[in-house]
Amino acid sequence: MSLIDVQELARTFVVRKRGAGRAGLRRARTEVEAVRDLSFQVERGEMIGYIGPNGAGKSTTIKMLTGILVPTSGHLRVAGLEPSRERTQLARRIGVVFGQRTTVWWDLPLRDSFELLQKIYRVDPARHRRTLSEYVDLLDLGDLLDTPVRQLSLGQRMRGDITAALLHEPEILYLDEPTIGLDVVSKGRLREFLRTLNAERGTTLMLTTHDLQDIEALCDRVIVIDHGTAVFDGPLDRLQLRGGSTRTLVVDLVDEAPPISVPGAETRKVDGPRQWLTFPAGESAAPIVAAVAAAYAVADLSIQEPDIEDVIRDIYAGV
Repeated sequence: MSLIDVQELARTFVVRKRGAGRAGLRRARTEVEAVRDLSFQVERGEMIGYIGPNGAGKSTTIKMLTGILVPTSGHLRVAGLEPSRERTQLARRIGVVFGQRTTVWWDLPLRDSFELLQKIYRVDPARHRRTLSEYVDLLDLGDLLDTPVRQLSLGQRMRGDITAALLHEPEILYLDEPTIGLDVVSKGRLREFLRTLNAERGTTLMLTTHDLQDIEALCDRVIVIDHGTAVFDGPLDRLQLRGGSTRTLVVDLVDEAPPISVPGAETRKVDGPRQWLTFPAGESAAPIVAAVAAAYAVADLSIQEPDIEDVIRDIYAGV
C-alpha cells in the first residue's frame, strides 16, 4: 500500500454572495470546486514537489491530507489512516511546517516549546532528548534554545519550526513555503538538512512552494496542480521536456565568428566569441557538440538545461 493514496478526490465549498432582491438581502449560493478528480500516490521515502498557481487547490489538498478538511468525495488514505476520521492517530505520524506561520510559542524560548511538544505528543523523555539533541546539532540551534521565538530571525525561527515538526519522528513531513523570505545562506542550509533527513531517516517529504529552486534542489518528482486537478505528475527531468522546451549550448569560440550553423540547432544569440545555440530538450547534445567542434575553433562550451519556471508557465498556459 502506498504511504499516501489519493483517488478521485474532490472538495467543494459553498460560497454565498449578496445578490439581487429587496435591499440586496438575498444571497446567491454558489459551489466552488477547490479540488476535483485528483488522484496520485506517494511511496515511502519520496520527495515530492506539489506546485501550482495561487488558488489551484494546493492548500486545500494539504488540509485534507492532514485531516483538517473532510473531502466532499473520493478516497483518501495517509499511512493507512483516513485523515478526517483518525486525526489523533495520524497527527503522531505526520509533521507540518508553514513558512508564513510559526508552530512554536511566540513568547516562549525554543527549549520550552520543545518540552511542551514532548508532552503533547507523549514522546518518551529519553527518546525526546536524543532526537532533540540530534536536530539541534544538525540545524545549529544550540545558542538559540533559550531565546524567545519573537526575538529570532526568520531563518532561525524556521529552523525551530522544522525541529518542532520532527521531534515526534513523523513518517511524513509536509512543507508549505518553508524557504519564503529566507536569505540564500539560510535556504542552502535548510535544503541540505532536508536532503539529509530524507536520505538518513527515510522521511517522506511533500513540498509546496513558489520557489522553484527548492523543487530543483530537493525533488525528483513533481505534481503540478491547476484548477483543482493534476495536470502533470512525473520525474523532474520529464517535466523539463514538456511543452517544447529547449536546452542551450553555450559555445566560447577562440575568435569572433558569424552565427554558428550546424544541423539540429539554432543560434539565438551572439556576443563576441560567445554564442548561444538552442535545440529540443529531448534531443542529445552529442551530435551538435561534435559538429561544432569539427567546424569551429572552440575554447569552451557548456549546456544549460530548460528553465523550470518557463516550463511550468507553458503548462499553465495550455491548461
